[in-house]
Amino acid sequence: MADGFASAQDRATFIAGLPKAELHLHIEGSLEPELMFELAQRNNVAIPFATVEDVRAAYAFSNLQDFLDIYYQGMGVLRTEQDFHDLTAAYLARAHADNVRHVEIFFDPQGHTERGVAFATAIGGITRALDAAKTQHGISSRLIMCFLRHLSEADAEATLDQALPHLDRIDGVGLDSSEVGHPPSKFERVFARARGLGLRIVAHAGEEGPPDYVHQALDLLKVDRIDHGNRSLEDAALVARLADQGMCLTVCPLSNLKLCVVDDMAAHPLKTMLDAGLHATVNSDDPSYFGGYVNANYLAVADALDLSKADLLTLARNSFTGSFLDAGDKARHLAAIDAYA
Repeated sequence: MADGFASAQDRATFIAGLPKAELHLHIEGSLEPELMFELAQRNNVAIPFATVEDVRAAYAFSNLQDFLDIYYQGMGVLRTEQDFHDLTAAYLARAHADNVRHVEIFFDPQGHTERGVAFATAIGGITRALDAAKTQHGISSRLIMCFLRHLSEADAEATLDQALPHLDRIDGVGLDSSEVGHPPSKFERVFARARGLGLRIVAHAGEEGPPDYVHQALDLLKVDRIDHGNRSLEDAALVARLADQGMCLTVCPLSNLKLCVVDDMAAHPLKTMLDAGLHATVNSDDPSYFGGYVNANYLAVADALDLSKADLLTLARNSFTGSFLDAGDKARHLAAIDAYA
């Protein structure tokens, strides 16, 4: 075992108690099959699965697009504000169980408005659950609205227009969905507008797309954080730049394995990232589809790469320093990690 742990169970216990933040979570991707069935029945929505087991059997992906096809199909059961509340509340209960103290979650309004669900319906349910979690679980939060990159920049502009009455509840904008063939440059103007409105900027880059997409996210979108970023390691100059800037990477180990970004968890680049001085974090991405919430991601990669106590503490600290919390809150969480260590 790596230094500091007598056994795998010792490491698992340490991870369970470690204070942490989650910075890369698609709320629609936390829709568990059981809740999918419940909401389908509540809203009289037909779904192409007879049982929960049928849904889980469908979660066999060979790439990002295979996953997205079923992801968009699944979100069709989300119709009312209460649906979005229940979805978000269920995720937050699981996050609390994993000792997550702060979350920065994504939502995909275009995936709902194109189905006739009002923007206000989705954000109303999500934010009501986030507010309740602050009281019930002590979990703070930030909300990031993502643009779907397989749609046009004009569609993203229209979504930003719809968001304007709700900017008091939106902390940032992101870029997700099918990466290859949809470079960050496609959305340069709408991100400039969002930045001008005072919103923080993140973008998925370097998951399946090339290192050039990471360069574009930095240079054209002027991101505050890179989501995934695995393929940055193919470009030594880019690695040096990311390390020098202290750019946070929101890495998602089980997602990478499930979508065949890596063939084996033992080949996951997370330890290489840490050794290169990159500001990597561990997150669950779409946990109901990829087989685990944040602690399961920590466990999977820690066991496969034999991560040390120092590595795990670094990852937890990175999750707070890479967050959009203010300096005082970051310091408070970092002190809690130091006390735990």
